[in-house]
Amino acid sequence: MTDPHTHHPTRELDDPVVRALAGPNPQQRLQAAMAIGTRAEPQDLEVLIDRSRNEPDFFVRDMLTWALTRLPADEVVPRLITELDSANPQGLSQSLHTLSKIGDARAWEAMDPAAVGTRFIAHPDTEVARSAWRSAVALVPGEDRENLASTLVTQLGRGDVEMQKSLSRAIVALGEDLVSVVDERLRAEDDTVRAHAMATRDMFDDPDVGFAHALDAAKRVVALGSETSV
Repeated sequence: MTDPHTHHPTRELDDPVVRALAGPNPQQRLQAAMAIGTRAEPQDLEVLIDRSRNEPDFFVRDMLTWALTRLPADEVVPRLITELDSANPQGLSQSLHTLSKIGDARAWEAMDPAAVGTRFIAHPDTEVARSAWRSAVALVPGEDRENLASTLVTQLGRGDVEMQKSLSRAIVALGEDLVSVVDERLRAEDDTVRAHAMATRDMFDDPDVGFAHALDAAKRVVALGSETSV
């Protein structure tokens, strides 16, 4: 059987390690993923991609990512970029995550907001969006940081506290010289956006500040401002 994405034959399912990768025991799946990463043979590429789409265990997924990083980037990166068209949210999220771990510039071209808009950064699936934020920050070239920051701040106010913390960390990681991009959102009409922008601003000033505490404080300031403006 020949896989269309590579010159190598795809690993056959009669391989015991491949069978273990789809077994019911997560510890055995973890060991199988480790074994595949250790042998680092390109014909395992499709098996790893397929399992990444469906693996329910976080630790096994992380090992699948490690195994993919062990294969030749010239084969893995184009295949993962193809996977970015997937309708499977987990497959998309895992591909973004793995691309950030490989750190290949070709991956940035596939997720650059200037080229693909907010397709990934504003994705309706929470985990896809969070993976996109982290991956974009990890891969962005210096000259594109400001454009990325301007795209990321469009997501301020989205989701629960954990999701908002992920976004703030991504924005802050782009560099303190981009704090003005966040400042523009301090005047947003939406109270939730203003509070999130304020909490993110606090993280620029003090990276060690607890996000939940900063967000609560920002919400109080925003609420008081709304009351006094009535």
